[in-house]
Amino acid sequence: MSKQHSDVTGEQASVVYLDGHFKPREQACISIDDRGFLFGDGIYEVIRVVEGRPFLGDAHLERMDHGLNTLNIRLPDAVRTRIPDILNELIRKNRIETGQATMYIQITRGPAQPRKHFHPVPEATPTVLISATAFEPNIKLQKNGAHAITVPDLRWMRCDLKTINLLPNTLAAQQAREQDAFGAIMVRDDVITEGSNNNVFAVMDGTLFTHPDSPLILSGITRNVVFEMAETSGIPIKKEPLREADLFLADEVILTGTTTDIQPVIRINGREIGDGRPGPVARLLQKGLRRRMGSS
Repeated sequence: MSKQHSDVTGEQASVVYLDGHFKPREQACISIDDRGFLFGDGIYEVIRVVEGRPFLGDAHLERMDHGLNTLNIRLPDAVRTRIPDILNELIRKNRIETGQATMYIQITRGPAQPRKHFHPVPEATPTVLISATAFEPNIKLQKNGAHAITVPDLRWMRCDLKTINLLPNTLAAQQAREQDAFGAIMVRDDVITEGSNNNVFAVMDGTLFTHPDSPLILSGITRNVVFEMAETSGIPIKKEPLREADLFLADEVILTGTTTDIQPVIRINGREIGDGRPGPVARLLQKGLRRRMGSS
C-alpha cells in the first residue's frame, strides 16, 4: 500500500488543555456522561502551526464561534477569551515553536445526567479540549499528485457546521485507503460536494469551479485563501455545481484543506485527469500558499 494517506508525523504531543488545566495527555479524562461522547454534540477545529505561529487562527476561531452559536453551546466569555493564549501556551509546552504542527480544538455541550436527547436544563458546562501534534506536509505527494475515488455523500444536511459527527467521513476515508487512494470525493445527487476532509476544485478552460457556499459543504479556511489568491492572480472563479462526469473533463482537479494544503489529483477512480500530471493552476496556488504561510 502506498503512503498517500498519512501526513502526520512525530510523537503525540505530551501536554493538552482540558477544562481549565494543562496536563499530560495520558492523564486527561472526559466524563462518560459527556454529550460529545454520547451524542456527537459538539464542534471542532484544526489549526495549522508554522514556526510557532497559528496560521489563520482568527479565521478558524470565527468559524468555531459560528458553530457554537448555531448549536447553542454557550462557551463562557472568560474561556473563549483565553483560547488564543492557550494555543500559544500549548505551542510552548509541547516545544513546537519550530517546524510545523496542528492544534486540535474540540468543544462539546458537556456532561449531563440523565441521558436525554434534548438539551439539559440547567445548561451543562461545556467541555473544552485543545491538543497539539507535530506535523509534516507530504511535499512529495503535493509535487507528484494524488489518486482519489468518488463515494456517495451520506452526511446530514448541515455540513456547513464543523461538528464532531464524522462517521460518514471516516467511512469514506477508509474506503479510499482500502483502494490505495489519497482521499474520497463526495457525490450527492450526481453533484460533487467536497472531499471527506477537504474542499474540491476543478479547473476547466482556465477557470476554477467549486461547489457554491451552502449547508451541503463546509467552507474551508484554505478554500477561502484560494479565492483570494485566485483573484490576485487573475484566475476566474465560478461557484457552480459540478457533476461527477465533469471531473473527467477537467484540466485539473485540486483538493484544499488545513492539512491537505493544495493537493493536485491526477487520477480519480482509476481514470487520468488532464494529462495525468499536476497542472499550472495547482502549482501557482501551491506557491502562493507557501508564501502566505511563510514556509519553504
